[in-house]
Amino acid sequence: MVKIRKEIKISPEEMRYAYCDALIEAAKDNEKIVTIDCDLSNSCGTKKFKATYPDRGFNVGIQEQNGCAMAGGLSATGLIPFFHSFAVFSTRRVYDQFFLSCAYAKQNVKIVGSDAGVSAASNGGTHMAFEDIALVRAMPTATIVEPSDPTMMKALVPQIANTYGVFYLRMPRKTVYDIYEPGSTFELGKSVTIREGTDVTLIASGLIVVNALKAADLLAEIGISARVVDMFTIKPIDVDNIVKCAKETGAIVTCENSNILGGLGGAVSEVLGEHLPTPIERIGVKDLFGEVGPQDYLEERFELTAEDIVKKAKKVFARKQA
Repeated sequence: MVKIRKEIKISPEEMRYAYCDALIEAAKDNEKIVTIDCDLSNSCGTKKFKATYPDRGFNVGIQEQNGCAMAGGLSATGLIPFFHSFAVFSTRRVYDQFFLSCAYAKQNVKIVGSDAGVSAASNGGTHMAFEDIALVRAMPTATIVEPSDPTMMKALVPQIANTYGVFYLRMPRKTVYDIYEPGSTFELGKSVTIREGTDVTLIASGLIVVNALKAADLLAEIGISARVVDMFTIKPIDVDNIVKCAKETGAIVTCENSNILGGLGGAVSEVLGEHLPTPIERIGVKDLFGEVGPQDYLEERFELTAEDIVKKAKKVFARKQA
């Protein structure tokens, strides 16, 4: 069951620590879980895992490709490796090893990419992954998960650990907004509708979910009823709920912290094109490289804010009525 907090505010718990605590808890019951870090265990929040399980945490240094290939090898021996780095390194830099040593080889490897999208902030364009979802969506058998708050993170990590296959877990490493009450449950592959509405559906993922909720409040003030869906599993995507929302509201806006080309917006557009053509607008990065700046500035720069979502919702609502 999913419960939304009465007051949605910035969490006191960083996502990297929520992730690590959940992984430590999962590892208590499963001694096969191990971690691989690439000289970023402090940044990725995994130092506590190594301290808790000294013989199950490996730091390979700045050798992401070797580390990812090593993950495939460890899986072949029966272990469950969780590989960590910034999202640009966990996807773009290691893509061949991710593809061949892990996915093609049918291994049980979990790839974790932190500092996804604009959450990379001051690390700038070289470290700002907008293309990671598109890359992994094109990889056969890979599952893509993007938790939106610490509660969801803690609920999903055990499921990822206990589900065989290649996963890409995408996340900001620092603070986000608390959306869900502790104890809320989520199912991999199934989205959750967190606000009902009849005029338009806002399908969002990750740190943009809270912006979609804010946009729904703003839209309500002008008489537009917006449904909000948290699409935390991007692949395989929840086709049934997308089609249901399209039938019931007749208009869709996708909201993501990534490139709209090949990202969540592309995935939802494919579903609608194949099942139920419906007016759709996309919020996301419009085929651009990243930049240096605070996250709030970058959300404005790349038009990811609640106000930007409102503009797209008004546009798609008008298209529906035309």
